[in-house]
Amino acid sequence: MRMRGRVGLLGAAVGAAALAPLAVWAWPEDGPEPPDAPALVPTDLRARDPKATAEARRVYAMLAGEENAARSGRPSRTVIGQHVELHNERYNARYGDVPGTKQPGYYYRKVRDITGRLPGFVELDLGPGYDQPGWAVGAARSYSRAWPACGRKWGYTDDAVDLALGVWAGLPREDDGSYRPSGAHHECASGREVRLPENGGRPAGLVGFSFHQPYPGSPVKGFRRTLHRHSPGADDDGWFERVVTAGSSEHQSLLLDLAFLADHLGYLADQGVPVLLRPYHEMNTAPGRGFWWAGQEPALFHRLWRLTYDFLVHRRGLHNLIFVWAPNAWDGDYGREPRAYYPGGRYVDVVGVDDYSDTPARPFGGAPWTGVWYRGLERYRRPRIVAESFHVPLNADQPRTLTETPWVLWTLWGQSLSYENVSDPQRKNTAEDVKRTYYSSRVVTSQAVN
Repeated sequence: MRMRGRVGLLGAAVGAAALAPLAVWAWPEDGPEPPDAPALVPTDLRARDPKATAEARRVYAMLAGEENAARSGRPSRTVIGQHVELHNERYNARYGDVPGTKQPGYYYRKVRDITGRLPGFVELDLGPGYDQPGWAVGAARSYSRAWPACGRKWGYTDDAVDLALGVWAGLPREDDGSYRPSGAHHECASGREVRLPENGGRPAGLVGFSFHQPYPGSPVKGFRRTLHRHSPGADDDGWFERVVTAGSSEHQSLLLDLAFLADHLGYLADQGVPVLLRPYHEMNTAPGRGFWWAGQEPALFHRLWRLTYDFLVHRRGLHNLIFVWAPNAWDGDYGREPRAYYPGGRYVDVVGVDDYSDTPARPFGGAPWTGVWYRGLERYRRPRIVAESFHVPLNADQPRTLTETPWVLWTLWGQSLSYENVSDPQRKNTAEDVKRTYYSSRVVTSQAVN
């Protein structure tokens, strides 16, 4: 299967052609910059992780190359992405544009239903759980003996791993020993047939993971327990510091959560799948209004990010990761200026924004839509992305978004792809808007799958 733009050139685990060599431009992250250095970004992931896998290096080099093209005034393209909430698709009958539970990958498939094409990037979530105890109970997964997977309403995590592999390597695949090459199985907890969407059996794009992590030690895993107001930190000002302090029971609970994350990501590392990992997003939310990790003292947040990085990269040896730092849009109300929360270039590869503060019809501050965030992220000298948005970038109100703000990647949030069941017209993407985006020569998508 051919893909438009550079994504089709990526080296995949099953042998797609590699990218042509790209020029490398880097500098010591904590040292002085070269005199008169251009405002470009590093293109070699080894500047952050000397052991980065070849696949992760290719993906990062592609993103950095598009960023540098935009910064140099040359034509560039934007990878168009789709966030897929498998826990809601699988178990929430009120989720999405039609009633009833859905097969996993419903909104991945929905893009194809509307446009005949698939996203060039898919982001999945290994949290938050669906109001069940523990991190799954029952028979062990075939790919990880550490975390069992036959628990009620925990099968979505297996599906997330398999869909990620399928996007990178293709579904269905030859029986190559990888996890569920057909993409179909009978779930052990429910007996229900589960079938992931086919994408032509060949590489179909890039993959990422977020982690809506319930607070460390939460006995029940679900979205409610990702929020600060439902965490111990709501009543205990010292709780978060104990989470990031070695030796405390809260810290041990955090390491248990990170082990859950690492086991999933480790399987993908073994299969040669690079992952854009976006942990602890929207950390700049006003205190008490966001996730349990948000609105904390910046120095404590730095400790959380860096110990997570150390655990995944150094303790667990995961060198397939591309780390994404994504604050909330800093509108002065829900989101604050995020610079104090930046953990440093030694720990971050890509910077982004979760933009829910403006709409195509009412851009924030009267600037070009998303322009405030695009310019604000320039200082970090990393590829810039829209990590979450309710809106496709090219729509009737803003047909020039990617000309004025040529983001490297733009990911649409979950069910907002088709918001037929939402009354607010400012939060709805029409089929025409989605087609306008997917048919643009400025975006990178997967080609049509027959």
